Amino acid sequence: MRTAPHPVWRSGLFVPVNVERFLAKASERGADAIQLDLEDSIAPGDKPEARKRVEAAVAQLRREGRSDILVRINQPLEDAVRDLEAAVIPGVDAIMVTKTEGPDHLRLLDELVSRLEQRRGLPEGGIRFVALIEAPGPLAQAHSIARATPRLVGLSLGAEDYATATGGEPTEEVLLMPKQQILQAATAAGLMPMGTIGTVADYSDMDAYARVVRRSARFGFVGASAIHPSQVPVLNAGFSPSSEAVAQAERIVAMDREAAAQGRGSFALDGKMIDIPIVQRAEALLARARAIAARSG
Repeated sequence: MRTAPHPVWRSGLFVPVNVERFLAKASERGADAIQLDLEDSIAPGDKPEARKRVEAAVAQLRREGRSDILVRINQPLEDAVRDLEAAVIPGVDAIMVTKTEGPDHLRLLDELVSRLEQRRGLPEGGIRFVALIEAPGPLAQAHSIARATPRLVGLSLGAEDYATATGGEPTEEVLLMPKQQILQAATAAGLMPMGTIGTVADYSDMDAYARVVRRSARFGFVGASAIHPSQVPVLNAGFSPSSEAVAQAERIVAMDREAAAQGRGSFALDGKMIDIPIVQRAEALLARARAIAARSG
């Protein structure tokens, strides 16, 4: 199966596939990814018609913008199969698998997608997966889920559903531990940890939301979903290295080269000892900055 470098998805804007006024402006919002929704934003009785709209929606978004396109599918399995029939088409970059139950769940969907890719002449493995873990049982299997299939590129926690399943509320305090478990499982498997340490449901206080995004980035998360266009620029900024951080990283990398040329493995900068882990973080930050610049054109 083909694998590819991780995409840059700082922001993923949810758009109900059957609401034309939202779809019409989606490409103007500046999101790295547009997440066409077949799940929670679609009423049960409207889902069959929504599936019929996916192909035209994808074609429209491809004409209008440069955002990657994801499709969020449903559980249970019978709905997921119908969703995949509609979503495994040219122009779709990834499938968001909701309520992931375990590694076998992902492997089954992987097999279904492989068959559809083959039947439709699409590159094998070209459509990636982002898995959403939304209950305590699957969270206990997070490391196995993260290694279930080469299609998987990102892992996230469905905060609202998880809090409901545990009888709690989706506050930062409640979500801190399960979000960190997602982060650990994702990074251990070489995946993108997605999400914020909080919920995406409240966008009334954008200053507070920006603080949550910046805090999440410091933990190691690389992007998150937006349910309102106003969240997109906050996500793009919060999950991008600042110009000051880039300049500092460039200094560290340059001084590391100088130190290496003199046979030294560490050096001092601004009163702090700089050694291999700090240099590696600086190199990773610069690689991230370059990928974002390439994404932005």
